[in-house]
Amino acid sequence: MEKDKIQHTINKEETVVIISELHKSFGELEVLKGIDLTVYRGENIAVLGKSGSGKSVLIKIIVGLLKQDKGEVTVLGKQVDKLHGKELDELRLRIGFSFQNSALYDSMNVYQNLAFPLRMNVKHLTKKQVDNAVEEALDAVGLKDKIKEMPADLSGGQRKRIGIARTLILKPEIMLYDEPTAGLDPITCAEINDLIIEVQQRYKTTSIIITHDLTCAKNTCDRIAMLIDGNFLKVGKFEDVLNLDNEQVKEFFAYNFIQ
Repeated sequence: MEKDKIQHTINKEETVVIISELHKSFGELEVLKGIDLTVYRGENIAVLGKSGSGKSVLIKIIVGLLKQDKGEVTVLGKQVDKLHGKELDELRLRIGFSFQNSALYDSMNVYQNLAFPLRMNVKHLTKKQVDNAVEEALDAVGLKDKIKEMPADLSGGQRKRIGIARTLILKPEIMLYDEPTAGLDPITCAEINDLIIEVQQRYKTTSIIITHDLTCAKNTCDRIAMLIDGNFLKVGKFEDVLNLDNEQVKEFFAYNFIQ
């Protein structure tokens, strides 16, 4: 699917994530050094950088799994580090987190994996309502025929899709993807990239995609935020980042395949 043919609307009048002067260190290791980022309603944005650059630390701060040392993160109008208990849980229900390893429960089949978060978070649903929600989410990722399968019987790409479906079942406003194409073959990577775009269109989501995969960033995102040495060196179109006159950026791009 060509990114320039995608029909979706970015509302630059509405911000869903605002990151301001964000700092995070672990001991003497300074990972984030005062980054700023604004994410608009309806857009896909990639945070691009090499392994260990702080990409995953950033999304953990966004969902309140880590606390920053300094700066502010506002998500859907809420300052995340000020939320506790029920308020934080309510915000997280509006955010879908697609883990790198899919995080499926091995002892549950596909239906049970998808039904679990629905039953935990949306009370008083009938079995038919749960069944319909599971089928809709599986249809969105093209795997309705795998509803009775166990995770061990699925391919890596199928597990990734099921993980995304389980996230979608709660109809999140924001999707966070942590290395969505990691460990997958090129054909499956292309399928996951298409799925990310389909999710943006079908569910009207705003997405932050953490990746070091240039093809994923190029094909799925409206903007790229290039994370180098704890700072966003550039936030803009893919070509703007590609053409930066910076040795570390050139080295990063030189060692990655761009489709």
